[in-house]
Amino acid sequence: MDKLDQHHHKSHRIGLLLLPDFAMMSYAALVEPMRAANILADRELYQMINIGATRAAIASSGAAMVTPQTSISDVPKLDYLFVIAGGNPANYANKRVFTWLARMSRQGITLGGVSGGPFILAKAGLMEGRRITVHWEHAEAMSEISPQLLLEHSLFVIDRDRVTSAGGTAAMDLMHFLITQHHGRKFARLVSDWFMHTETRPSAGPQRAGLVQRIGTKSPAVLDAVQAMEANVGSPLSLVRLAEIAAISPRQLNRLFRDNLGRTVMQYYRVLRLEKASNLMRNSPLSLTEIALATGFAGSAHFSRAYSEHFGKPPSANR
Repeated sequence: MDKLDQHHHKSHRIGLLLLPDFAMMSYAALVEPMRAANILADRELYQMINIGATRAAIASSGAAMVTPQTSISDVPKLDYLFVIAGGNPANYANKRVFTWLARMSRQGITLGGVSGGPFILAKAGLMEGRRITVHWEHAEAMSEISPQLLLEHSLFVIDRDRVTSAGGTAAMDLMHFLITQHHGRKFARLVSDWFMHTETRPSAGPQRAGLVQRIGTKSPAVLDAVQAMEANVGSPLSLVRLAEIAAISPRQLNRLFRDNLGRTVMQYYRVLRLEKASNLMRNSPLSLTEIALATGFAGSAHFSRAYSEHFGKPPSANR
C-alpha cells in the first residue's frame, strides 16, 4: 500500500552548501530524514546535492570529509538551499560565497541555515526583516555583529522564504516539520520512527510538553496545527492546509479549536500573529510596514487596523 497520500508525491531538490569545519551532526540530522523518506516512499522525494565553494573535499567538524557533487559555479535549479557551518562562522569572509547566496535569494530559492549556517546568511545580509535562530554558542556573537536581527532562541524558525535551525538534533525536528508539510503527518511520523525519534519537538520550544502546557490542550490535531502556525507567521497557511497537516477535515479542525481554545482556527492564528507583532513592536527596530510583512499582513494599514481592534490601541503605543 502506498505510504503517501496521492497529493503528496512532489519531489524537492535540496542544495547543501558545506563550509569548512561544518557541523557533522547537523548535516546528518538534516540529510538522513530525507534519505529515509526516499526509501520509505520507494521514490526520490528529495534529491540532495552537496555543494562547495569549489569542488575540493570539505572537512567536517569530525573526521569525515565530503566531496561536493558540484561547486557554486554550476548549481542546478533548487527548491531549498541550506548553508551548513560550524567552527566560528563569525570569521567566515568568502565574498564570492556571499554574492552567490544573494543571487540564489534573488532567484526565489528558499534559503536555510543550520548550526552556524544562519550566521552566514546574516553576514551575507540576507536575514534583514526575517526572524532567525542559531546555535546557542553563536547567538551572542551574532547579536553583537547584527543587533537589528530578530533573533529567537528556538529549535528552528521558518519565516517566509528563510528556514533556520539551531543545529544538532534540532535539524531532525525541522525535517520532521518540513516532511509533514510536504508529504503529510502520517508519512513524517514513519520517517521519524525510522530513527526512533519518537518525541519530535515544536519549533518554539524544547519539547512537545511545553506546547501542551502553553496552549492547554493535548489534542494531537490542535497541537499539529498550532505548531504549523508558529512556524509560518510571515506566510500564513490556509485553513485547508492546516487541516491537511493535522490530518483531519477543516470542519473537524475548527470544531476542535472551538472546543479546546475557544476560537476558530483562523481567529486563533490571527491572534498568534498579532501577539508576535506586538513583541516585535516592543523589541525590534523594524518599521511598521516591515513588522506587518513579518507577521503576514498585507500592509501597514491592514496591520494597524487589526492591531487596534485586538489590543485597543495603535501599534505605535508599543514603541
